[in-house]
Amino acid sequence: MSISSRNLVKKALSFDNPECIPRQLWLLPWATDRYPDEVCRIKERFPDDIVGSPGFLRQPHRVLGDPYAIGTYVDEWGCIFENRQMGVIGEVKQPLIETWEKADTFSPPMAALSVDTEQVNQFCANTDRFVLAGCCPRPFERLQFLRGSMNLYLDLGENSSEFQNLLCKVHEFYLKEFDLWAKTNVDGLMFMDDWGAQQSLLISPKQWRKIFKPLYQKYIDVAHQNGKFVFMHSDGYIADIIPDLVEMGLDALNSQLFIMDIEDLSRQFAGKITFWGEIDRQHILRSANVDLARQAVLRVYAAFLRMGGCIAQCEFSAGARPENVWAVYETWEMLAG
Repeated sequence: MSISSRNLVKKALSFDNPECIPRQLWLLPWATDRYPDEVCRIKERFPDDIVGSPGFLRQPHRVLGDPYAIGTYVDEWGCIFENRQMGVIGEVKQPLIETWEKADTFSPPMAALSVDTEQVNQFCANTDRFVLAGCCPRPFERLQFLRGSMNLYLDLGENSSEFQNLLCKVHEFYLKEFDLWAKTNVDGLMFMDDWGAQQSLLISPKQWRKIFKPLYQKYIDVAHQNGKFVFMHSDGYIADIIPDLVEMGLDALNSQLFIMDIEDLSRQFAGKITFWGEIDRQHILRSANVDLARQAVLRVYAAFLRMGGCIAQCEFSAGARPENVWAVYETWEMLAG
């Protein structure tokens, strides 16, 4: 009897000699719009072992527009995104809380707490794949959307009572949402924040540990207390905080490995945390040389596979070539065999 995707992922996360390497493809609408046939072939040939649960909200979010269409999109928090490229999420140009006077009128999207947990549990029962929760706390990014990046960096320096109140309000809401999902039958939960620039963190590691590490520790603790695995995504150079994430008990990390020293990460962390992808989408997945994609997979495999500890993930996003994405999963499958 073949092992289920759910158990395959769990074995990879637990360093329990999975029979093969679990996989997951992240797709942006840019890819499905531009390469519909190729995307269908990739998904059919290399199906995902990890899926996300739908939100199953009893009260729908109040949003306006399409986040991936050219034009304006208003998300469930009321943040306004301006988008100039089809298939890719835009940016917030006008912060919702530009001055602290506006903070009193702000409230989180309470509809996110109206989850029909019975439907979530039924979804989990009807699939043999590993299910991630339909929520994703992102406190640092949410604060950027609410305050604007320039204001937020000043806030972090000043650390005023107004900033502390807003941070607490955002975090406490996310914690309630995380706890709600942790009590369902999903297999894992995820949080995210893009912390890195190309060569360093966006703030000092000391400041990150003081302000944001305690928030993430609470998310991780909630997940583990409910018997769930916990995943994190963070773009950019984040090598300085990976020791903290390992110490905190994070199970799986998705990061831009190829802008860091992969072999150094291997020496420090292989066998201690599962590397949930990825393959370089800045250069390799865009390259006309398919062999680069194959070589990248071999490098990640050699660095991190330790009786598990690897998930074959990559992102098919703007600029990537379908033949490279195919080569990534074909190579992982060859290695697994």
